Amino acid sequence: MSIYGDYIKSVIRTVPDWPQPGVNFRDITPLLQNSAAFRKLIDSFVHRYQEMDLDAIAAIDARGFIVGAPLAYELGCSFVPVRKKGKLPFRTISETYTLEYGEAEVELHSDAFKPGDRILIVDDLIATGGTMLAAAKLITRCGGQVVETATIVDLPDLGGSRRIHEAGYNVFAVCSFTEDE
Repeated sequence: MSIYGDYIKSVIRTVPDWPQPGVNFRDITPLLQNSAAFRKLIDSFVHRYQEMDLDAIAAIDARGFIVGAPLAYELGCSFVPVRKKGKLPFRTISETYTLEYGEAEVELHSDAFKPGDRILIVDDLIATGGTMLAAAKLITRCGGQVVETATIVDLPDLGGSRRIHEAGYNVFAVCSFTEDE
């Protein structure tokens, strides 16, 4: 967790019973609207990764882009979008993953990385971990090496960060929420 983790967590809004009864939605919109909080969020990632040898930030569509682009800029590395199926104009590779109610697919340009490139994957939230693991598989298939997975919020009760860790990837979250918070 980041040194700003408690503060970032305090700015995130919990919306009960959305999108369905019993779900506590963790809304990062207030975090993005608060310039001081947003700066602390980006600084949390910059401080963690500024001395790591990274070639690229792979950010997951779409909220991962919010953190991924400024982080790539600050770290002086490239930004690579991991997009939902059908959004990239060049040759792609894709990976299907399971959602709570069905499947989804993410894509990456086939030439996104050179063999051995060191990649940080960024998204806004880890729930079940499916999207992050699909992105990691794509990066590996392109020859990249996943250095770590990073997110604003971890929801550990849903098991995603555990699944990602069990798959052999390090997980960093600025903050986390349990179901009863």
